[in-house]
Amino acid sequence: MSAPTDSDHLSLSLDRALELLTRGEMQPQGLLPWGSNYTFLVSITLDDLQTAAIYKPRGGERPLWDFPDGTLCQREVAAFVVSQALDWFIVPPTVLRDGLHGLGMVQFYIDCNPEEHYFTLQEETRFHDQFKQIALFDLLINNADRKSGHCLRDENDRIWAIDHGVCFSVEPKLRTVIWEFAGQPIPDRLVAALQAFRARFDRRDDPAIRTLSQLLDKRELAALKRRTDQFIQSSCFPKPLPGYRQIPWPPV
Repeated sequence: MSAPTDSDHLSLSLDRALELLTRGEMQPQGLLPWGSNYTFLVSITLDDLQTAAIYKPRGGERPLWDFPDGTLCQREVAAFVVSQALDWFIVPPTVLRDGLHGLGMVQFYIDCNPEEHYFTLQEETRFHDQFKQIALFDLLINNADRKSGHCLRDENDRIWAIDHGVCFSVEPKLRTVIWEFAGQPIPDRLVAALQAFRARFDRRDDPAIRTLSQLLDKRELAALKRRTDQFIQSSCFPKPLPGYRQIPWPPV
């Protein structure tokens, strides 16, 4: 799915996309062979709308020592909510709903060349602005697993970011392959987006913050707010910390 440029059309398209994912009839297409958690390719149909989608049921999540059981699907949805609240359109439309194997996250499938990923695209200057945005997004959500293969280029040259189940920890857990911008200033337009996002925390009953409070616990939401303040104040991409493994394995 590509994000249209016209704001009114975008709003309509996003509403329709979320309605399709939330209310559409789900049909199985197969179990995807990669990943540590159960991941299904499904088709979803609602009236005259149809799409392929990724479905990750809560019941198929592998327990992790550092993330509460059954919360990975919620974190995937929370990443989409933050992406939308920033107006960055990094994460494909994602919802939490009941599916073929119980409650889980359902996300639009991005049609892309599986041989392309961050490592194959990083030297093309036309993608640098998008990768800077993704790098800052990962800092904000404290992404513990930004692999190269989690960056997908669609037919319109938009880079989408997927797989956000291990994000939003209170403790620092950043692991990413995107370190090319370390030490560089964060572009002004991205700082302005952070400032606008930070202001939402101070609004009474802001819809994005209200939704995040239902997906994350209070400590995680407070940590997200602190990280937003941190990067507004520093206005700089941090460098890797010495003695701490900050590249995921495998990196692709």
